[in-house]
Amino acid sequence: MSENLKDAISNRRLVHERKIELKAFRRDDDLWDIEAELLDTKPQDFQLAAVHRKKNEPVHQMQLKITINEQMDIIQASAKSYQVPYPGFCEKITPDYSQLVGLNLLKNFREGVKSRLGGYLGCTHLSELTKLLPTVATQGFAGEIFPVQTALENNGRNEPKLPFHFNGCHALRTDGEAVKTYHPIWYGYPLQVGEFLFDKNK
Repeated sequence: MSENLKDAISNRRLVHERKIELKAFRRDDDLWDIEAELLDTKPQDFQLAAVHRKKNEPVHQMQLKITINEQMDIIQASAKSYQVPYPGFCEKITPDYSQLVGLNLLKNFREGVKSRLGGYLGCTHLSELTKLLPTVATQGFAGEIFPVQTALENNGRNEPKLPFHFNGCHALRTDGEAVKTYHPIWYGYPLQVGEFLFDKNK
């Protein structure tokens, strides 16, 4: 590392911190609750147009909750805004996040969110949290609903198509060493360039 870069790092100061917390809960009724929370703070007093925030007092503090079934259909959705930069205005949009109901996390989800809550139709920060819902749901389902290995890997039965998580990231590309080593049954399966783990038509 060059001396100039070291100096630049040593002279930096924190001006903003964002924390995002995501949780997935499996319920006794076979439904799942996914919770996402966003917290913005600053290490110094901060004057906004409408309010003054003291050091470490939240600038944004918001929560988004959804309930999904095992097919990842959203059957309940709600949002709360505890701290906002424009009190009396920002929080008015939170009831609109019930419009997430009816969307599926794995089928054109982001397009659905954009059409219902994009831009001035929603809250920038709550809508940002929606982008993380599919991944945390999938991680929650792993080992619970989704097997770590596919049925074909476990017992040799044929499967109709490549499991969705392959070719969804560079590590699980079907011509790569990770697939060759840990999932050899899928090694050499044709690459699907441009495919993504989420927001695909199925």
